Amino acid sequence: MADAQLPVKDDVKAVLLRTDETFRQLVTEHQTLDERIHHLDSYAHLTAQQRFEQLSLKKQKLALKDRMEAMLRQTQGAPAVAQRH
Repeated sequence: MADAQLPVKDDVKAVLLRTDETFRQLVTEHQTLDERIHHLDSYAHLTAQQRFEQLSLKKQKLALKDRMEAMLRQTQGAPAVAQRH
């Protein structure tokens, strides 16, 4: 359900991608982290260092997502609570 987005949110995201360099950088970094996480997920077994890296990458990715969501909420002008549903 978290992936389900309202059309308005999609429109705001599209506008931010076209007009806001910071937002574009966050999206790019989020995608890069996601690719690295998927790469680590492809291993049958991870070393302790790889598990630590994977956990760290997931935390970084979540922090980026939170920042992007905050930018979307700010641009939409909607209260933060309403966007969590």
